Amino acid sequence: MQRHRVIAWGTGAVGVEMITAVLDNRSAFDLVGARVYSADKDGVDVGTLAGRDPIGVAATTDVDRILALDADCVLYTPRNTEVDEVCAILANCKNVATTAFLFHPRRIRPADRDRLLDACKTGNSTVHGSGLNPGNLSGVLPLALSGMSRTIDRVTLQERADWSVYDSTAITFDNMCFGEPVETISPTGTDFLAFNSAIFSEQVWLIADALNAGIDEVTASVDAVAATSDHQIFDRVLAAGTTAGQRWTWSGRRDGETLVEIETLWTVGNEYPTHWPKPQHGWTLTIEGDPSMRTHFFSLASFSREASMAEHVRSANVATAMQVLNAVPAIVAAPAGFATTADLPLIRSHIGFGNG
Repeated sequence: MQRHRVIAWGTGAVGVEMITAVLDNRSAFDLVGARVYSADKDGVDVGTLAGRDPIGVAATTDVDRILALDADCVLYTPRNTEVDEVCAILANCKNVATTAFLFHPRRIRPADRDRLLDACKTGNSTVHGSGLNPGNLSGVLPLALSGMSRTIDRVTLQERADWSVYDSTAITFDNMCFGEPVETISPTGTDFLAFNSAIFSEQVWLIADALNAGIDEVTASVDAVAATSDHQIFDRVLAAGTTAGQRWTWSGRRDGETLVEIETLWTVGNEYPTHWPKPQHGWTLTIEGDPSMRTHFFSLASFSREASMAEHVRSANVATAMQVLNAVPAIVAAPAGFATTADLPLIRSHIGFGNG
């Protein structure tokens, strides 16, 4: 298999999993650089950042230095995304694989879409967004199962997760606004909540467009519920009376009827509201039609050996990272422009059992 030169743009929880996979599989990828955002990571060897031996590649906060590198693809995983950054990367003749956004560029703001397409044309490059959800479970999996359908009436994906053991409180508290007053939680409550809602709306549009649902709108709603007691969550306290649960629903409708829906039932502190549905933890995909189908996905470090909670939590980050990293060869081979999960061929592991 052809080796591809890649750049890690972001070294957070998901970015580090990508870096680790690249370092453990030198036959497929060469890591040639890393873009970091904090001064304490600037100049640090990328191997060290990933908990591995040094590899002789220093991370940098200098965007111009990164863009000057020769690379086939940028692995773009920052917490806060910038269309300007991605346009600069694409115009610089580098493909982009991202877990952060751009899951269905056809349905983003027209001005941003046009800028991204122009950058792709300038750099003869391609951009692809995927991951877990949004991503594989809300994109690839329903499309794959649809191949067994005669007709489809409705597609729903329901996610149930408690974030108490997710150790990035900057995301759960600062970005997702757990611990804030319930009245502040809405699809437009903050810039991040609006961004997060928009990427799930994109994913609903992707399934609807790919399966010819002919929807005319995607609506977003959230039911925020307050904690009944205080909870210590790593370095933060989630106080009683502040937001401990968020039930988000994104519904793709045609003439008022919901045809495609993604629902997330998220809690911190593991207080579960009695008026919410009670699915299993994980992701449940249901396709109503002829035939009707249901599958449940759950990610763990192992089903056969003892593992710590930290390992189990990390497994979802690994799944998110690998869905995108494994797509790099297909992204590089794709025509310039947008390549969604509905466009690329089947993405499979390039390491597999490791006996190749």
